[in-house]
Amino acid sequence: MSHVPHELAEEFPDQQALIARLTEEDAEFAALADEYAKLNARVYEAETNQRPMEELAEHQLRKKRMFLKDEIYRRLSAA
Repeated sequence: MSHVPHELAEEFPDQQALIARLTEEDAEFAALADEYAKLNARVYEAETNQRPMEELAEHQLRKKRMFLKDEIYRRLSAA
């Protein structure tokens, strides 16, 4: 596991098996999970000043990450 906070396994610890299954079986879910992981890594890099960015841009990335997390949660709940 990575050291990047807010990974799906940490956000939904009781749903890890379902996340793995949906990632394998549902291409749309897999794409959402992949986009979330990439965006989450970018937010982490900005927060830790590895790849700094303007505050507004970082805020927008956080909002998009939250939107993706909400969509992932909705799909997990529906599965």
